[in-house]
Parts: sequence; C-alpha cells; structure tokens
Amino acid sequence: MVVAEAKPTTYKKTEIKENLLTPRFYTTDFKALAELDISSQETELRAMLEEMRNDYNRHHFVRDEEFQKSWDNIDEKTRKAFISFLERSCVSEFSGFLLFKEISRRIKDKNPLLSEMFSLMARDEARHAGFLNKAMADFNISLDLGYLTRHRVYTFFPPEWIIYAVYLSEKIGYWRYILMYRHLEKNPQYQFYPLFKKFENWCQDENRHGDIFNALLRSQTSMWKGWKAKLWSKFFLLSVFATHALTVCERSDFYQAVGLDAKEYDRMVVRKTNKTAAKAFPVILDTEHPEFFPRLEKCADYYLEICRIDESNQPGFIKFLRKLPLQIAIFWNLLRLYLLKGIETEPLRGTVR
Repeated sequence: MVVAEAKPTTYKKTEIKENLLTPRFYTTDFKALAELDISSQETELRAMLEEMRNDYNRHHFVRDEEFQKSWDNIDEKTRKAFISFLERSCVSEFSGFLLFKEISRRIKDKNPLLSEMFSLMARDEARHAGFLNKAMADFNISLDLGYLTRHRVYTFFPPEWIIYAVYLSEKIGYWRYILMYRHLEKNPQYQFYPLFKKFENWCQDENRHGDIFNALLRSQTSMWKGWKAKLWSKFFLLSVFATHALTVCERSDFYQAVGLDAKEYDRMVVRKTNKTAAKAFPVILDTEHPEFFPRLEKCADYYLEICRIDESNQPGFIKFLRKLPLQIAIFWNLLRLYLLKGIETEPLRGTVR
C-alpha cells in the first residue's frame, strides 16, 4: 500500500510586522460620503456600474493545475522575499475590501447607486485577498484575516482623502501589475510561480476601480479646482510615490528574483501613474525634474538604514538618536520635492491615455 506524503501544516498568522509601509485599515465619515453630489458624473458612474455587474473576471481567479505542485525548489532568499510580497499585497487588498464593504453597508439607504458600486468593488478586493492568501498557503503560511479585522487599529480619513488616496492606490496598482506582467511575458524564465500569469486580468480590476474614483473625484469641483486642490493633489501624489519607492527598495530581493531592476521598475511605475493622474488631478508632479528621482531614492536609502537600526540590539534611546537625523533627512528631501513646481494638467486633459 502506498501512503500519501502528509501535506505540511499551514501556519496561520495573526500578527503582521508593523512599520511605516504596512498597509493600514481605514474608516471614514459615512454620512458625508453618502451625501456627496455625484450628479455631474452619474451617467458615467452608471455605465461603470453595469460593467461591474457583468463581472468579467468571475472565472479568472481559479487555481488550476499549475498551482498543484511543490514549491520546495524555490531558494530560501526568493521564498522569503515572495512571501513578504504576498503578505503585504494580501493585507492591502483586504484593507480595500473592509473599507468598501463597510461603506456599501452604511450608505445603502441614502445612496443606493454608490452602495452597489462599493459592494462590487469589495467583491473584487475580497477575491484578490483570498487568492493571495491561498498562494501564501502554498508556502505553508496564511493570514488570519478574521483576526486582523477585529484587532487592527483603523485610521480615519475624511471622504476627500479616501477618494484621492484610493484613486492613486488603484492606478499605481494597475501599473505595478501590468508592467510586471509584460516583463514576465517577455522573460518567462523568471515566472517561478503561476500567480504572475493572473496579473493581466487582475490589473484590469484595479483600473476599473481607479476609473470609478476618478469619476467621484471629478464630481466634486473642490477636489480639482483651486489652490487647495492643487496642494492636496501634490501631497497625495508625493505620499504614494514615496511609499512605493520605499517599498520597492525594501523588496529589492523580490524584484531581482523576477528579473527586474528595482530602481528602474519604480521609476517606470511612478512615471506611468503620474501621467495617468493628469486625467483626475489639477496638477501632477514633475517626475522629469533632475532632482525628483535622486531625492526620492535618497529617502529610500535612509529608510533602509532606519530599518537596520531598528533590527539592531542597541538600547531604544541609542536607536532614537541614530534614527533622528535620518528621519529629518527624509522629511527635508520630501519637502524639497513637494516645493518643486508642478505641471498644470488642464491643458493636458484629453491627451492622456
């Protein structure tokens, strides 16, 4: 009699390492969100709602026979980097699910159109998070998402901040996934796990969600007209791009494993996202300014040094003194980038694809 080899036990994580780059869970002013006047974009929103109802990706996220393999041949360095990528991506998608689901539930009676739209976006985010968590299980680890739901701290963002931040999050997500997919399509020798083949359809969900938030943003004149809108646009663009630069730098082992140069990949994603944002924001950043990427990459280097200090066995007070000048340097470089003259987008609108 042949005895089947026992499958290794999957360790279910209830805690995740918290740092500056860990995706947050969010809440908002649901009453204010329900009362948004979206009449100027209602026709476009209803058209996108119909597209969401069709659920073109409902049969896409299927774990076919390619997943039914052993992944013991992946070296430890790549495995560790990939699990880190999966974990943070899963938390990010699950964060979106929780926010969208709660918005849908809380505004159902006051704004049925937006409620259904957020419910369908929550469906997509849950699908992504679940698929990523199952991928982690292939490496004998998964996240206890129910535990995280109950025990993580939720950060409050007003509706306007949610719209700015989620729009950029979805659009930068699109470019992250599609650029990696195109690279791996040309270089299949780096496709060490079948999840990468799902990224083309996956990123279309991100793109659709971004288009919905674009319509929400454009429905609120105060969010794209006037000096305040320009200041907020630059703030959120820089925040998202800085976070991405730090994340990519921190995960350089993962990008090396899939054959990408982390620095060049980050620059491509930032440039593409910045150009796309011209369809929504009144101003975008000048990513071609000679100071832009060098200063952003300095911030990433300083952040890695802070991480190394945090991992040391030195007393907390010594760590604080060592980190302080690095934190000041990050703030100073980001401030210099924020003060660079932005690019007005109204003349560009209609020419950006």
